[in-house]
Amino acid sequence: MTKFRLVLFDMDGTLLKDRGIFVIAEKKGFLDELWRFIKDESMEYYERSIEIAKLSKGFSKTEFLKIFRTVPLQKDAETVIKELKNKNIKTAIATDSYKFLADDLKERLGIDFTFANNLIIDDDIITGELEIYNTELKEDFSSDRIYSICKSCVLEQLCKELGIALVEVIAVGDSKVDIGMIKKAGLGIALNASDEVKKHADLVSDNLRIILEYI
Repeated sequence: MTKFRLVLFDMDGTLLKDRGIFVIAEKKGFLDELWRFIKDESMEYYERSIEIAKLSKGFSKTEFLKIFRTVPLQKDAETVIKELKNKNIKTAIATDSYKFLADDLKERLGIDFTFANNLIIDDDIITGELEIYNTELKEDFSSDRIYSICKSCVLEQLCKELGIALVEVIAVGDSKVDIGMIKKAGLGIALNASDEVKKHADLVSDNLRIILEYI
């Protein structure tokens, strides 16, 4: 059996039970506007991310973090991360959400790396500007759409930095933006995912504990 050395997780819907920005939007009153951009098929995915970021303009980072911390963790997330650490397996988050949110979850769970978009904040106030992670606007190799973060690119980059082969990586996600890393990793897991995502995965599950069967 392959000895895995890295697990790359999506955040929203994977390590978290819900999507942080949706919970925040509902609390702060811009959920309808958020859905309007989500449903706009005329825009590239990275363009949607830039427009969605503008909805946060003027709000407090501290308030956002407080709401974000109410989003429940996926069942057994803490147990799985702890066991991975015990086996000296590196962990990372790749998300099309915001870096300060991903970093907060990183600290809570003890994850090693985060890759995300940078929502610009000035003295605790969100400006609405977004620095997307996918600065070169690379299409994901499994798609003809351009996302704000190319997770297959993140996977390749992290493997190179850590001296790890792609076959030594487990990737776990639930949505379209995760398909690239799920296909490229040695073991791709679709967690609580749509049929479109499931068909690209090596394993399909509704519980993170499945990871422990392969390490």
